[in-house]
Amino acid sequence: MSDPGFTLVQLRYFVTAARLGSMTAASRHLMVSQSAVSTAVAQLEKELGVQLLLRHHAKGLTLTAAGHGVLAEATRLLEQSADLAKKADESAHQLAGTLSVGCFSTLAPFELPLLLDRYHRKHPGVVLDVLEGEHAGLKARLRSAECEVALMYDYDLDDDIDSVTIGLVSPYVIVAREHRLAKRESIRLAELADEPMVLFDLPHSGNYLRSVVESVGIKPQVRYRTSGFETVRSMVAHGHGYAILNQNPAHNLTYDGAEVVPLRIDDDVEPLRVVVASMRGVRLTRRARAFVALATSPRTLGITSTDD
Repeated sequence: MSDPGFTLVQLRYFVTAARLGSMTAASRHLMVSQSAVSTAVAQLEKELGVQLLLRHHAKGLTLTAAGHGVLAEATRLLEQSADLAKKADESAHQLAGTLSVGCFSTLAPFELPLLLDRYHRKHPGVVLDVLEGEHAGLKARLRSAECEVALMYDYDLDDDIDSVTIGLVSPYVIVAREHRLAKRESIRLAELADEPMVLFDLPHSGNYLRSVVESVGIKPQVRYRTSGFETVRSMVAHGHGYAILNQNPAHNLTYDGAEVVPLRIDDDVEPLRVVVASMRGVRLTRRARAFVALATSPRTLGITSTDD
């Protein structure tokens, strides 16, 4: 199939001149010179091999019989070209493909579902591949490009990793329902100085939680260690000690139906920063930048906004 010798510009100039009935009026409407309109129409007529417009001195333009037919078809072609340009623009801004997102294991059930829901609604063409893990594993996956971004805490981030803070999570104490302090809403950590501690002992997390107690001059009496978040809660519910956690479930029941009581800490203790991490110096894809934008938008997550 040979390419047509005319252009969309020539068609547009012809349609405008035909509808306005004047080269001068068309040039004003199109904001080009009158000679540009006249030349474009003349070239279109030459390519099509027919006269489209009759020029009447001082009386404007009228369409020939052939001109009427070409005007209808030219109008349709211009409308189709406008639709094509619109669809191309929409396609260029529609995100698609796969985005691999890492997430710290204890953050995932609390923060990830809402963020994924918002992302899917805004960018339905993107498939999100979620990789859960602990701190060191997530850093390794970022470095190996297994995930492009990771939702995690900000401790022990090396110089090759960039991060954007998206919120804060404050530590709190849990005790059994029968505990002597269970009727309180808040306590000072010194009130637990002589009691055993159940330590949530993931790498780095355990050190942080111990440091919360040590920051007020108390040496924690660790009786049990476990890497299971719900195991910690169940052991506390059954009276094996107190625990300090950051993420707070919506209810106080454990898997076996026992109950813990959360208590606010009155001491001045440092909250943890939740961040979206990525490799320094690596330009993020549009998919990943969209994820960061949603994560940093107000009230996306269940954590406390840094803007509060």
